Order: sequence, then C-alpha cells, then structure tokens
Amino acid sequence: MVSDLNLPSGSVGKVSKIAIVGPTATGKSSLALEVAEILNTQAGLFEIVSADSMCVYRHMNIGTAKVSTHDQTRIPHHIIDVIDPDQEYSVSQYQQLAKASIIEIESRMGNVIVVGGTGLYVRSVVDPLEIPGRWPLIRTELEDELVTSGEARLYTRLKQADPLAASRIEPTNSRRVIRALEVVMGAGRPFSSFGPGLETYMDSEFLQIGLDLSNEELDRRIEGRLDQQLRDGFVEEVAQIRAQGFEFSRTALKALGYSEICGVLSNKTSLEQAREAILNKTKKFARRQRKWFRRDPRICWLVGSYSSAQVSNELLKAQATQCEGS
Repeated sequence: MVSDLNLPSGSVGKVSKIAIVGPTATGKSSLALEVAEILNTQAGLFEIVSADSMCVYRHMNIGTAKVSTHDQTRIPHHIIDVIDPDQEYSVSQYQQLAKASIIEIESRMGNVIVVGGTGLYVRSVVDPLEIPGRWPLIRTELEDELVTSGEARLYTRLKQADPLAASRIEPTNSRRVIRALEVVMGAGRPFSSFGPGLETYMDSEFLQIGLDLSNEELDRRIEGRLDQQLRDGFVEEVAQIRAQGFEFSRTALKALGYSEICGVLSNKTSLEQAREAILNKTKKFARRQRKWFRRDPRICWLVGSYSSAQVSNELLKAQATQCEGS
C-alpha cells in the first residue's frame, strides 16, 4: 500500500514533471495513464513521454507490450512508432526527441510524465547528460583488438588516454572500456569530459517514482504476459514484419523475444524452446533493470500493492507540501 512517497532529501521534484520507472511487467504504462487522467482534473493537463527503447519501432506492438492506440487517444503519448524495425536508434537520438517533446508540451502549458524501463533513456531526460556520439568503424577496430590483444591492453590504452574515465571503469568491463576509447578516438576529447558520469545523481526537476514487486510476483507477471502475447499473435507479428521486407536492425533485435521468434520462423527452434528462452531472458533483464534503478537515491519506491488513486493523492500532497514551503 502507498502511504508516503518519502521524497528524498534535497528533492526538487514537482508534480508537473514526473517519471515512472522500474522493471518490466510492473505496470508502469497503465499506472502512468491512470495517474495522468486523475491529475488532469486537479493539476493541469498531462502528457506521456515514453522512455522505452523498443516502443520507438513501428509494427513491433505485441512483443514490446506497446500501449494501444486507444489508450494513446485517452492521453497524448510521445516517442512511440517513430522509426521502422530495420533502422538503428541511439540514446542521443532519443534524448533530442524527448527534450523537443517536453518543450512542445510545456509550450502548451502542459505537464509531463516520462514512463519506461530503459534506464539510460530515463537518465538522458531526468539529468542534463551530454551523450557522446557513435563511431561504428572505430568500435569495430577496438573489438577486433580486444580479440587479438586482450582486455588488459585496451584498459592500458584507456588509462593513458583518459585516466579519469579509466578510474571509473573496472578493467574487466571490456564493453565500457571499448565505449570510452571509441569516444576518445572519435570525439577527440576525453570520455570523462562529457560529464560527471552515471554514478552522480544531481537534483532534478523530475519527481521519480519506482514500481517494484517481489521476485515471485514479477516472474508470475512476466510469464502471464508472455503467454498472452503469444495468444495475441506475437509469432504472427514477427512473420508479418519480415513479410513486409524488414530485416531487424541490431538495436531492434534487442527487443525481448524477437530474435527467439525469428528462430521459430526459421525452423531453428521450437515455439516451446523459444518461450522458455524468452522467459529466462526477460526475468534476467528485469533483475538488471531493478539493479540499475535501485542505485538512484532520488527514486521514491512503491513496492507491492498500490492504486492510481493512491499515487495521485500522494503526488498532490507532495506538490502541496512544496508550495507551502516555498
């Protein structure tokens, strides 16, 4: 039950800017929709900005648990269905579009609810992150060097090129080492110069609410949702996307379940084997999401049973308290 959002010390969150985050299958989208409708009658008009890295793709609806077109008419949604499945999408592209969407909403005197479980997307909106670009050719060269020379050599290169970045990265975390070197070589400036890093949590205009469940309940919801997606035509959705001539891009294929369903359609695996693989991957993904968001001390966590009315009341109480103290 929700009794108190327990705003963290130093929070400057406002009811006009809210972020609802947490692991997959915790009900973020439905809660955001219901809270927006309740707040619209008491605290001004709210619109929703998606922070889901897979809902940006057109045609990928069932497998991404995308909010329905009907619900999108109830409350305006942004950054949904913006590119085709054969295109790649980056956090820097998302950040630019999200900021533009928020400026547009605020120009109409509207308020914002950012909702989603893609941690870096959320941080790119909640915090003033400067996102470095991408240099695929350089990254490929570094990945080849990792294979031939090993992670120790790459880490030594990073220590020489950007000691501060190296001090923030574990020597065995080759993915982050390669990313840092890619930026150093591509941008011609230290990776560490792009900001204090994701480990720093500054005051933000956003009041962040995190949804979570016990492992048992979360696993139950994940399994129930997947079975419903399969009944709703998940396999047929992937088949139709391919029939339209789309080859899934590298980033689109990261969407949970799509690579496994492609394996079913290519007769490389059975549907039952794919289902088990998707379940295992999704459960592990949910744990990683929880770990990511739990590091942020600014997030007010709601665990277990809660209702949109309760959450809305707490948001309005938080706003009233801030107004009284201002």
